[in-house]
Amino acid sequence: MSTTAAPRAKSLAPADLAYVAVFAALLSALSQVNVAFGPVPFTLQTLGVALAALVLGPWRGAAAVLLYLVVGAAGLPVFAGGKAGLGVMLGVTGGYLMSFVLSSILVGFVAKWALRKGLSALTAGWFFLGCLAARYLVILPIGVGWAANYLDKPFLEAVLTVDMPFWIWDAAKSLLAVLIAIAVHKAFPRLLGR
Repeated sequence: MSTTAAPRAKSLAPADLAYVAVFAALLSALSQVNVAFGPVPFTLQTLGVALAALVLGPWRGAAAVLLYLVVGAAGLPVFAGGKAGLGVMLGVTGGYLMSFVLSSILVGFVAKWALRKGLSALTAGWFFLGCLAARYLVILPIGVGWAANYLDKPFLEAVLTVDMPFWIWDAAKSLLAVLIAIAVHKAFPRLLGR
């Protein structure tokens, strides 16, 4: 009689947990760099989200973002301006915060796909396009939709008044995230299991 062990569910290795914790801490630190600008402040949060996804991939990147959101909701002052709690998650910026998880999954999948054959001249371009796609297809509709509802404004008005001032700023942060991620992948080529 043959005894074959049932396949084990894949679990996170201690190194994976460390990566998730480090990127959640990085995201927390980048959130503290903020400038008040209307109802939504300028921050470096999207830089942290993009970096987590580009460096760690879709699932570990999303786990880092989720950990950041959970500790912030639990009361640690990790959100922009040292804010914390469920009130922030349910406030005007709540949609932006919640969209970060989906955004990191999208960017992470683009990163894994772009790196499937190693670093090439096109990798940075794909990384950048992935960041822009996440920004405009995930963060913008969820974040602006939530803010528009919270501020009782039409969606298009909220796009123009709340979100549009961030477009160039977010493109610059995406470019910076891409440059850092390329350097990380050059230094640690097996980080995404290539």
